[in-house]
Amino acid sequence: MADPIEQFEVKPIPGLEFGEVTLPVLGAQQIAVTNSHVAMTIAFALVVLFLTAVTSGAKVVPGRLQSAGETLFSMIDGVTDSIIGHEGRKYFPFVFTLFTLVLGMNLLGMFLTFTATSQLAVTGTLALITILLVVGIGVAKHGLGFFLLFWPTSAPLAIRPVVGLIEFLSFLLRPITLALRLFGNMLGGHIALKIFAGFVVSLGIVAFSGEGIGVFGLPLAGLSMVMVVAITALEFLVAFLQAFVFAVLASIYLNDVVNLGHGH
Repeated sequence: MADPIEQFEVKPIPGLEFGEVTLPVLGAQQIAVTNSHVAMTIAFALVVLFLTAVTSGAKVVPGRLQSAGETLFSMIDGVTDSIIGHEGRKYFPFVFTLFTLVLGMNLLGMFLTFTATSQLAVTGTLALITILLVVGIGVAKHGLGFFLLFWPTSAPLAIRPVVGLIEFLSFLLRPITLALRLFGNMLGGHIALKIFAGFVVSLGIVAFSGEGIGVFGLPLAGLSMVMVVAITALEFLVAFLQAFVFAVLASIYLNDVVNLGHGH
């Protein structure tokens, strides 16, 4: 059975290796175009092509492609509007970009042998960009008042420092949990898919070779094939849901600093 972890290995593309450079902290690092770069670039290109096709030549009565694009647009617009409020439209482009890019990488991973969002470096970078934007907006909009986010006025004065410390630690953990949630779901699903697909092949070979469990391997291979189909369908759903959850959480974090201390 093939190694289910091998599909997550970042490998340089043959002919696109440019040697090594020595960095002050990281030491010697190889410079190359990898399968991770290619997967992210293809996902980005497909998202741009999709949105271009949706927006160019828009009709009053939309076709299927335009309907799909408008549905995604309306869905994320509804998320930012309902969570952030009347200022949600300002942050819609960022949230929509996150959603479409994550969705593109998730779905592309169902067809390629490499899934970019199964790499913690990729999900961590997206999470870090999100949290830095949140902090930047908070400081720019409220100045030092941004730190009121960690001073819960609704709590009794005696325990506010403790609750505030918990809130601060929770804030620091946000990018970690945001990155790990997407990374873990994509990693786990693809590992399960690869394992059951390996069962189909290995049990089929055993059945036709007449060794070991012999023909009894065929029903087991069939059961494994059913699991492959079921997990594949589930993975398509997870690919969409995880992109949507990423967008929702980004909107929630933005709402905390946009509407600091009051609702919308």
